[in-house]
Amino acid sequence: MKKNILLLAAVTALATGCKKDWLDRQPPNIITEEQVWNDAKMITSLLANYYNRLPAHSQLDNGWAEFAAYDEAMWSGNDDARNNIINYPFDRWRLWDYGLVRDVNLALEGIEKYGKSLSEAQKAQFSAELRFLRAYQYFELVKRMGGVPLVTKQLIYDFSGDPAPLQQPRNKEEEVYDFIAAELDAVKDKLGNAGSNTRANKFTALALKSRAMLYAGSIAKYNNLMGAPIATSGGEVGIPANRAKEYYTKAFDAAKEIIQTGGYSLYQSNPNLGENFFEAVTRKMNNKEVILAMDFLTAKDKRHGFTYDNIARNVREDNLGSSAITPNLNLVEDYEYLDGSSGELRNRTADGSDYIYYDNLNGIFANKDARLYGTIIYPGTTFRGLEVQIQAGVKVWNGTAYQTVESNTLGALHTDGKLLTGSSGPQRSQTEVSNTGFYLRKYIDPAPMASTRGIRSDMWWVRFRLGEIYLNAAEAAFELGQTADALAYVNRLRERAGFPASSLKTLTIDRLRNERRVELAFEDHRVWDLKRWRIAHEVWNGSPGNADAVAYALYPYRVVRPGDPRDGKYVFDKLVAPRFRAPRLFQMGNYYSSIDQNVINNNPKIVRNPFH
Repeated sequence: MKKNILLLAAVTALATGCKKDWLDRQPPNIITEEQVWNDAKMITSLLANYYNRLPAHSQLDNGWAEFAAYDEAMWSGNDDARNNIINYPFDRWRLWDYGLVRDVNLALEGIEKYGKSLSEAQKAQFSAELRFLRAYQYFELVKRMGGVPLVTKQLIYDFSGDPAPLQQPRNKEEEVYDFIAAELDAVKDKLGNAGSNTRANKFTALALKSRAMLYAGSIAKYNNLMGAPIATSGGEVGIPANRAKEYYTKAFDAAKEIIQTGGYSLYQSNPNLGENFFEAVTRKMNNKEVILAMDFLTAKDKRHGFTYDNIARNVREDNLGSSAITPNLNLVEDYEYLDGSSGELRNRTADGSDYIYYDNLNGIFANKDARLYGTIIYPGTTFRGLEVQIQAGVKVWNGTAYQTVESNTLGALHTDGKLLTGSSGPQRSQTEVSNTGFYLRKYIDPAPMASTRGIRSDMWWVRFRLGEIYLNAAEAAFELGQTADALAYVNRLRERAGFPASSLKTLTIDRLRNERRVELAFEDHRVWDLKRWRIAHEVWNGSPGNADAVAYALYPYRVVRPGDPRDGKYVFDKLVAPRFRAPRLFQMGNYYSSIDQNVINNNPKIVRNPFH
């Protein structure tokens, strides 16, 4: 009893004597704003989170199935619905996400209010990086939606019952692009991070400006060349034609500054030009071409399954998955021959009376633009040093005509003991094997075990690289009438791909557009380019007679014709890709995505986009 009394007295004295200190303690499980915005490491962690939240229509860890939704590839995985897009819905590219904008605004105000322990240099750099991320987010919003409300401060509800002060109308489309340019100009020299390709620096800001201003210039020009320009009365959609030159000039100047002073260079470390182009996008070490990338080896278990899902069938390392995205013949034939002739593959004689016979499977691709090899696995090529065995079947001569023989069994042999169907197909109906006769090479990780479920891949996603900047500069220069500069930039990229120096002597907008198609395939540019040029509704017009709206395949066959010099050679059939169901249809209402009805209900000041 005496012990208990003494213990109670001690506890009482402790509680009484230390009551103030006890109640003033900081909770161990709560971080205050003042703690966050005074700690450079915490701010850096938040920035990493914000970079990861930047939206993308297609990238390696999210949305990559969209590579098969347009005219670069088709879907050879399970689920035929991806090949049966009757039309693109109006909400397909919708983005109305202000979560990242809100968090950036909160961070900017927090650093200014609480960041007493940060040096002025730290505050300036962190604030600049946050403003870069906000400008990036606004670019992703405006290219999908047109003008959106520009919110640069926290919106705080006062619980008055009147939400009107928080309801901002949409800014004009041109105002959003102007805001992006002004923000990037304001922060570019404060960003720091020199030499980094995973955090923004001066040249990353210029790269974003170059791209954004090129988009704005294109809309100002090509939207107003339409018979009925797409616009709203308040300018939320549509940019005046008289601003095109200004925007193109800003795009050109930003691109030139990167090229001339950024210290970047086109990747040219591998004498094999096809492998070199593959490495230009995928190699992480000693690669001065990449300006900004999203890396997947920066945190525990951040790897992704893109290689597992898309590696060629017979070189996969797992017993499930593979071969979902398979490039189509449409894209393959847009890669020119090195003599400058059209890229259409020569599979028939000029009069169409017979096949052209090739000694090897890759013979039909000889002397092609090296970017084809660096982007696509085609018949007769390898990956990881292994042959990707692509053969559809055999053509057996019956004395008067060829009989086509195929098998549903991958790797099957013909009655002559030689290969009938390749272990990587192609197949007409089987899934998880190419239905087009091609496989994706770009972004497929050659590292051992990268295509397994257990290991997965740390292949990075390139957001900006010098190859795009050359093309941005070329297009802007062309639109400004500076054709000599435009030619120089385009020819520099073509020379890396194996073309002779100054291979192009004249330039048209169509040639420029094709250069973007073959250089930037599978880098999330195609749909946005066709939209800003206002030709998406013409290229993807929903007509089965329009070759651009339909996916095509190339099927190789071994010739069986004993006693004839053509025996054992290879021929190729072009056909509409099996499993492809509906020609692509892009409607006028797809140029700007629809705004969700809930957004309009919550803010009556928001006007709808045209056609919705």
